[in-house]
Amino acid sequence: MSAPARRGVADYPRPAGTAAPEPGTAALSRRDPAPAPRTGAARAAPLVAAVFVLSGFAALIYQVAWQRALLSVYGVNAESVTVVVTAFMLGLGLGGLFGGWLADLPRVDHLRVFAGVEAAVCVYGVFSLELLAWAGRSTGPLGPGAVFIVTFALVLVPTALMGSTLPLLVTHAARRSGNVGRSLGVLYFANTLGGAVAAVVTAVVLLRHLGLQASVFAAAAVNAVIAVLMLAVRRASLPAEPP
Repeated sequence: MSAPARRGVADYPRPAGTAAPEPGTAALSRRDPAPAPRTGAARAAPLVAAVFVLSGFAALIYQVAWQRALLSVYGVNAESVTVVVTAFMLGLGLGGLFGGWLADLPRVDHLRVFAGVEAAVCVYGVFSLELLAWAGRSTGPLGPGAVFIVTFALVLVPTALMGSTLPLLVTHAARRSGNVGRSLGVLYFANTLGGAVAAVVTAVVLLRHLGLQASVFAAAAVNAVIAVLMLAVRRASLPAEPP
């Protein structure tokens, strides 16, 4: 007795009212689907990471410059290092908490908020050295404790803004790629790379040839460029409108 013949898709009865498939369509239906074309959001992902390199670059310029500026306030290096490093670490942590909460809100435009944060850091950076000098003059008669608290707060505010940018971009990237780990790893590496380059460039080039004030202005200019670039990336990643 011979084995029953295998039935193909076309051999099964069709529901009433349905047309017969075209020849060859059953075989085509079993093939792997063709890869989908890259969307605007997929093409913009490398640009988002590149812009985040610049964000880390500007942040480390501020850190080095503010530490140098606080030398004139405290007169010794240990206190200035303590204020800047502590404020940076705490600010990045608090900013990360706030940015994570903000990123999860419904209808939040992550790239637009990121651009707004960078613009705010730009404005703050322009006036940061004047604010630190004012804090030293105004709180000096009140004792070192008052000087520490005020200068610490002045550094904490912009660093909290900087810290909020990572969760904003990670949420944006993860929702489009579906891979949180990869998005976090790529963006964290990009930001850290920018900071590492800035640490060398600031000490070897900027402070030596431009001075303190011009170095801070350069960081503020980078923040402004970042804001404009991210808005352009956001526009490019939007889905095309139907004709």
